[in-house]
Amino acid sequence: WASEQSQPIANKAVLVARAAMFGARHPLKVPRPPHWGGYVVRPDRVEFWQGRPSRLHDRVCYVLADGAWQKMRLAP
Repeated sequence: WASEQSQPIANKAVLVARAAMFGARHPLKVPRPPHWGGYVVRPDRVEFWQGRPSRLHDRVCYVLADGAWQKMRLAP
């Protein structure tokens, strides 16, 4: 795989070259590593919170209702 996540690299050109090499080797679909795993996450509510020194924090909530996301601002 092209990138060893969080490992030091000499420069961005090294990463770009490795990605190009893997892209040329696997032009249609990159095979999944044997150690790979994952999760499917299907949220029905997501909240974003941005703290402020004044404690008047910004809170925005998205709720999935009837197949559409509804946005609402919440009081801190």
